Order: sequence, then structure tokens, then C-alpha cells
Amino acid sequence: MTDATTRAADLLKEHRDSIDRLDAILVYTLGERFKHTQAVGRLKAEHDLPPSDPAREAAQIARLEELAREADLDPDFAKKVLEFIIAEVIRHHQRHQS
Repeated sequence: MTDATTRAADLLKEHRDSIDRLDAILVYTLGERFKHTQAVGRLKAEHDLPPSDPAREAAQIARLEELAREADLDPDFAKKVLEFIIAEVIRHHQRHQS
């Protein structure tokens, strides 16, 4: 391998190592988030509250879109991710209500 190819391979490894660490952070962060949303779901079920809160969801989506812009991330992508997570949370909340 040439020096340039070796440097490129080293950089590729560094990027992939960073991606692997960030993926682990995402998974553990989602796990922690779902612990809290499951507690919220149990509270809502105990107090006969609706499983979804459209006003809060809209505020969270707007907040995440702004954070995405600040992080130089496509706000539409961030919105889709949060909508997917919210849908899963609501599904869990509905399961508690049954």
C-alpha cells in the first residue's frame, strides 16, 4: 500500500470506530428514554389519562427540528426519527391501558 492508501485506511478505521461508539450511545440513550416513557405510560394508565398528548408531541417535534438545524442535521430526517419513536411510545402506552 502507498502512504496515501495507508493514511486513508487509518482514517477510515477511525471514522468507523467513532460510528460504532455513537451507535452504542444511541442504543443506550434510546433504552434510557424508553424506561422513562414506560414510566409515563404506567402513570397515564393508573390515572386514566390518554396514551398520547398531541400538543406535547408537536412541541417536541418542533424542538427537535430546531436542535437538528443547530447540529447541521436535516430537520425532516430528525422529525421522521422522532415521529417513529413517538409512535412506538404511544403503542407501549396503549398496551398499558388494555
